[in-house]
Amino acid sequence: MTATVEQLEKLVGQEYASEPLTSQTQGWLEHPRPLTYAIGIGAKTSEKQFVYELDPSFAAFPTYPVSLFLKGADQDVVNFSERVEGNNTIKGLPNFDPRRVVHASQTIEILKPLPLVTGAGWRLKKRLASIRENNSGVIIENEFTLVDPNDTPYARLFSASFNLAGKITGKRFARSVTSPPQHESIPKNRSPDWVVREQTSPEQALIYRLSGDYNPLHVDPRVGADAGFGGVILHGLSTFGFAARAILNAVGGGQPSALRYFGGRFTAPVAPGDELETSAWAIKKNAVDSTTEVAFEVKNLRTGKVVFGGGFARVVKAERSRL
Repeated sequence: MTATVEQLEKLVGQEYASEPLTSQTQGWLEHPRPLTYAIGIGAKTSEKQFVYELDPSFAAFPTYPVSLFLKGADQDVVNFSERVEGNNTIKGLPNFDPRRVVHASQTIEILKPLPLVTGAGWRLKKRLASIRENNSGVIIENEFTLVDPNDTPYARLFSASFNLAGKITGKRFARSVTSPPQHESIPKNRSPDWVVREQTSPEQALIYRLSGDYNPLHVDPRVGADAGFGGVILHGLSTFGFAARAILNAVGGGQPSALRYFGGRFTAPVAPGDELETSAWAIKKNAVDSTTEVAFEVKNLRTGKVVFGGGFARVVKAERSRL
């Protein structure tokens, strides 16, 4: 499908149909989704506040809303391609081949802690934040807002996807109505303040897919090989969660409410079983909420490549954070 520049400019800023997240009988605690998500991002037995529903400090891990894009209110396994195409409700915006879509970047700002019981009426509001087209393909960035039945926002998220070899106008094009906040980069003149190493398991992708991303790329070696990855790769959002846990545990003492903002760019694939190293630098104290601003990156120790770069977080620093 092709469109003129004028037609495309009118699409940016439009809202998609909102995605319902709960029914009358569903809430965050009445079913195991937050527990499954926590294990899918590598949570250990020592992190009982995220893996044990009867722990006095139990909470959904703060990045849990990123798993809701594809899951919605469904409890069953869903067809990945159909779900992706069904999420596009803006007339005039083409559907791209799901087999050639790569997660480019992800951010989340936690505005309010998720309650343990929610009931009906929760939904994801979604709008088209930006479109960029060049010779390589098309980058679509969407803004999501998680809201309760009273339209109170709990989280604001930006998610960008790169559609390899995608075309809309056939020309260079860029338009944006909103974007994640700008932030400082990793300092070049000093060593990281925190370094966390953690091994993913060979079954990591099998666990994370239960959070709603049933893309066969993460379970079928043939699909991974056809896509040029040489086999199965780990969900980018699982790597995202591993990094968030590393930052929260090292800087925020593992307190569920300590992580206020987290995001970055996906730069290289991870295979299930790879070891990840998250390096983080304290930048400054935020003048608005007194959080510590942290720049970070995640490296795959098997390949030596940075797999999640340009990372930035705002964390309530624990009195005795682990160095």
